[in-house]
Amino acid sequence: MTDQEGQLPVRVTLNGQPASFLAAPRTSLSDALRDKLRLTGLKQGCEIGVCGSCTILVDDKPIRACLMLAVQADGKRIETIEGLATNGELHPLQASFQRHHGLQCGFCTSGMVLTALALLRDNPAPSRDEAREAISGNLCRCTGYETIIDAIVDPDAMRATQVGHG
Repeated sequence: MTDQEGQLPVRVTLNGQPASFLAAPRTSLSDALRDKLRLTGLKQGCEIGVCGSCTILVDDKPIRACLMLAVQADGKRIETIEGLATNGELHPLQASFQRHHGLQCGFCTSGMVLTALALLRDNPAPSRDEAREAISGNLCRCTGYETIIDAIVDPDAMRATQVGHG
């Protein structure tokens, strides 16, 4: 069923909370999250799925939000960068990125952190090569990647992700 403007209802679990919005059938999930729900931590870079800036987690998997239609998210569980901090305290992986200077301009950071979080949930102790492979689809023009890898394989970040902070 659509409303009078041809928009469809979309119901999701967003950062652990129920959320709903209306979206035109051709609206990307990245546009809906930014424009309808005001979640601007997700960045829009290339808008063709190459840069990874818009990466979010959909049912625990890293997804390019620019390539997914908002209506395809109906019934899904979505995690964005805004959902990681708890009571104003950075998630341990975010803190690791900060501690290791794994960000500069910040444009790629939310996509990098969420991609890394998915990796750590699947592989709680990745090697540097496994971390590098996991983020290979996320482009950064500032850091040279080594500090990002340092943040991902930091023992405190890995340990905290294992014990339920992520």
